[in-house]
Amino acid sequence: MLRRDFFRDALAVVSGAATLAAASRVAARELKIPESGQADPRDAPFWRQVREQFPLTDSRTYLNTGGLGASPQVSIDALQEKMNALEEISEVGHTHDLWHEIKSHAGRLLGCEADELAYTRNTTEGSNIVCNGLPLKRGDEVITTTHEHVGNTLDWLARQRSEGIVVKSFTPSMASAQENVDRIEALLTPRTRALSLSHVTCATGQILPMKTIGELAAANDLWYFVDGAQSAGMMPVDVKSWGCHAYATSGHKWLLGPKGTGLLYVSREAQEVIEPKFVGAYSGGGEWDMITTGEFEFVGSAQRYEYGTVSTPLFVGLGASMDFLLRIGIDNVWRHNHAMGAALKEGLNELGARLLSPQHAEEHSSIITFKIDNMPYQKLQTFLGREYKLRTRGIYEGGLDGLRISLHLYNDFDDVDRVLAGVAAAMKA
Repeated sequence: MLRRDFFRDALAVVSGAATLAAASRVAARELKIPESGQADPRDAPFWRQVREQFPLTDSRTYLNTGGLGASPQVSIDALQEKMNALEEISEVGHTHDLWHEIKSHAGRLLGCEADELAYTRNTTEGSNIVCNGLPLKRGDEVITTTHEHVGNTLDWLARQRSEGIVVKSFTPSMASAQENVDRIEALLTPRTRALSLSHVTCATGQILPMKTIGELAAANDLWYFVDGAQSAGMMPVDVKSWGCHAYATSGHKWLLGPKGTGLLYVSREAQEVIEPKFVGAYSGGGEWDMITTGEFEFVGSAQRYEYGTVSTPLFVGLGASMDFLLRIGIDNVWRHNHAMGAALKEGLNELGARLLSPQHAEEHSSIITFKIDNMPYQKLQTFLGREYKLRTRGIYEGGLDGLRISLHLYNDFDDVDRVLAGVAAAMKA
């Protein structure tokens, strides 16, 4: 049933991207998908092929993509080859064409244009750029949730302490998507200026209704920032349709890129409002006057938020990882991920574990958080790590005291069964 080679020699037209293209062809040439382009979530041979593209050890089961994702060999090879080439000549190594190609890959995954993207080191840096760049005054309100990652929390709280903005939060409801929209609306006042919310929460993997929230933001003339650390690469993302002004994500989680990479989307409209607070050679338009007026202009794209030298090898690696995801198909990835999340959720319910993630199919992701009564998550995590060789992550955000399982394309339903077997054993211990 698996008939044609999916990984075709279709990469480089731009000479500056030759390294990226060559590495992609070599490392991914044996992976095949069905003729239709549709991969069944339970097509074990196909997803086993995917798993074989990663140098992940078989000595344990990796279930913490929500913390750090593994990189496919194609990404590692592209990074190393670019690093070796640049060290031979001691050059930075980026070109406009290469930068545009990599950002174009990102734009296809995020639903935006290449010139609306800036390179960052992680989601936290992107969040800080937006938080500190928005024109907020003392008393202006920002609404967020109690399930945010610390990287999208402390920046707002720091600005509250130093400048007197007001941070308001709500605890996401598991009852319905509309209930969360209602909770946001209940917090709105004439002083509300911005929303800062996760697409998929790091605490429970809950998917918040981005488009509906975007409509609410537009109706109330609010700036709308989305933390996308837990969604880009896990599922389809479409920042334009949501109406958000900015979206930050990490390259090193679900996008499978090297550690120390990230992306920041800022709409063309918002680029004129979100002020760069750190500036340098890459953020300027090439002309500045140090002698008479002191005037300068920002570059006419989101590159204005890139203030210093960026590691070309790291982002070449990220480009290869994103190309890898695009070749598999992000819809295929999401169907696989969501199906594994559903299977884990149902199995945990059958065992009598307490699910902290949403029960509704449209609101749960492939991040599933749960707890066992009378067993702290630290004890459960230790047991599963020692007895079943499972790499998990404890969740303390929002006072949840749960254990988080993050399932991505290199996981399969055998991994789900292994988690369930381990939880069943822990409940009996």
